[in-house]
Amino acid sequence: MTRPSGGQSAKYLFLGATLFLVLVGLLMIYSASSVADYVHYTDSAYHLKKQLLFIVVGALALFGASRVDIRFGCKNGGFLQDPKVIGWAIWGVSFLGLLGVLAFGIGKWGAQRWVVVAGVPLQPSELAKLGCVLMTVLYLSMWQRRQIDSRQLLGRLLLVLLPVVTLIMLQPDMGTTMSIVFSIYLILWLADVSGPLLGAMAVSGTAVAALLVWVESYRLERYLAFLNPWKDPLGDGFQIIQSIYSFGSGSLTGVGLGLSRQKFFYLPAAHTDFIFAILGEELGLMGALAVVVAFGVLAYAGIRIALDATNVYDRLLAGGLTAMIVTQAVMNMAAVTGLMPITGIPLPLVSYGGSSMIFTLACIGLVLGVARRTNLSRARVRAKSSASGAHSDESRDAVSTAAMSRGSNRAVSSERRRDSGPHLSGLDGGRPPRRKRA
Repeated sequence: MTRPSGGQSAKYLFLGATLFLVLVGLLMIYSASSVADYVHYTDSAYHLKKQLLFIVVGALALFGASRVDIRFGCKNGGFLQDPKVIGWAIWGVSFLGLLGVLAFGIGKWGAQRWVVVAGVPLQPSELAKLGCVLMTVLYLSMWQRRQIDSRQLLGRLLLVLLPVVTLIMLQPDMGTTMSIVFSIYLILWLADVSGPLLGAMAVSGTAVAALLVWVESYRLERYLAFLNPWKDPLGDGFQIIQSIYSFGSGSLTGVGLGLSRQKFFYLPAAHTDFIFAILGEELGLMGALAVVVAFGVLAYAGIRIALDATNVYDRLLAGGLTAMIVTQAVMNMAAVTGLMPITGIPLPLVSYGGSSMIFTLACIGLVLGVARRTNLSRARVRAKSSASGAHSDESRDAVSTAAMSRGSNRAVSSERRRDSGPHLSGLDGGRPPRRKRA
């Protein structure tokens, strides 16, 4: 059974879905934030302008990441082509950033998640997600190549994940922690880790999550509000109730672009965590399904790029990054529609936010880089095959020409023998016939 080839179509599908989601996000950010921006900043396009700047920086990150020539196991590759160097560098910077958040970070809505760098607030947990994925993919690639055994794999994954998850939980930010854990779990599944081990991890992870909810009162209250938000409609259940009102008002085709009522200070974080609710109100079920389909296309194209990769590292890298983006999208949409507790994570490529936009576009660039390396590798293979075929054809032509030449010489010799002339004996090495005496 041969693997399906993604080819150029998967790359264009992946990039097209990304562009569609970014444009929809720009439209909805302006619609959701314009009223509040005019009241607070006297500029209805305040958040729109900032998001445009984030997209420009993210586009540069996408292009740079797509051109990184990662070469797993290549001894002749450059220092910056080594996936171990790249992975540890990103993981290390994110770890230092998470330490900085605890030391001198800034807080919002009861959580301390940002650190200011050159006057710009950044969220190191977004970079930490990328670092954890890169290190997990690296060690799984080494494990599949039998460079490390299962015990070493487990130990190294714990060494990478536990410090990051612990620091993120201290912010506290359980939503990002769950996003990282779910993404890593999917990567382990993509790497064909044994079923019993995955089952044990799922059970233990569920138990730890339940314990974390139980020991913190605000998490328990949020979970209870998820089960029955109308028990406390003005408290913990307020956000999810307002979000459901948004979707209910939207019906099939929506109330019209820019005509949302919930954005008038009813729905908190309308342009960030709950932007999908505003989209559902203004564009209705059809608009919401368009975004869902776009993420489905993104997932499909990313999987095709992963399946078409020519080595295990690229395959896991494309699959893992795609899983991370889609997992976060599913979690956000599920929370906004009341299918799971509020997590406080944005909708990738759509919600307002600099850190999320820049690092998500960087991940998109890494997946496109896998597609680029795959196409280059297959092009080199085809070129070698063509050159080898041409060389074989030349060899066959030379052999045929020599054979024809030998056949022609034999034909000329035979013709000379039939002539029985005096010259034939000399040519054939025989004695000339004796002349008759007169």
